[in-house]
Amino acid sequence: MQTYSLVARTRDFLVIDKAPGISVHRDNAEVGLLQQISADLECDPLYLVHRLDKMTSGLLVLACHSEAASILSRQFQERRVEKYYIALSDQKPRKKQGLIKGDMERTRRGSWKLTTAQHNPAITRFFSCSPMPGMRLFLLRPLTGKTHQLRVALKSIGAAIIGDTRYHGATETAVDRGYLHAWGLAFDWQGERCEYLCDPGIGELFLKDAIKQQLENWKPPAAQAWPAT
Repeated sequence: MQTYSLVARTRDFLVIDKAPGISVHRDNAEVGLLQQISADLECDPLYLVHRLDKMTSGLLVLACHSEAASILSRQFQERRVEKYYIALSDQKPRKKQGLIKGDMERTRRGSWKLTTAQHNPAITRFFSCSPMPGMRLFLLRPLTGKTHQLRVALKSIGAAIIGDTRYHGATETAVDRGYLHAWGLAFDWQGERCEYLCDPGIGELFLKDAIKQQLENWKPPAAQAWPAT
């Protein structure tokens, strides 16, 4: 199985499309993802400046040297990077659009839940539609960067992500992946605006015509194309 594809390469950073089910850390694999990419591209060791969950596919930025790593990491930490995700649920949400906001509290076995407290809230802006019967497609923009934020946010409104074994209950039909994908990224680099968009290439449901057509209608997320609410 291909673990990634290269989206963009500059002297300072790479942008890849990470496959679902691949950890950004060494995990139990003999060779970690960053080490594999360095070997494939015959480049110096790469730096991880942000993360995607193992189940999540999509856009991941990797710095090529320590200076770029410091600058990019700071942009992510200071929430100056625009991030857009898409997700699929087979459950009807309690609301179709708006903000999901609340403190996140750790529960058992590494899971999290959203609370009503607002001391240090996770904030997610979202819009959704139903491109096909029994299916809800979400466009998500996290305004904070908490662990499991988007997965917990959708769970909190009654629409857990398909294939999310941690937060979605058992389903009668088998699914081929967790249906969360990092779709768009936008940030400033050396006075220029860098914008990247990457449709999911893996997942039977993501590849259905109705889903692909809706994604076309939503493009580009980083250029004031947020759906009207």
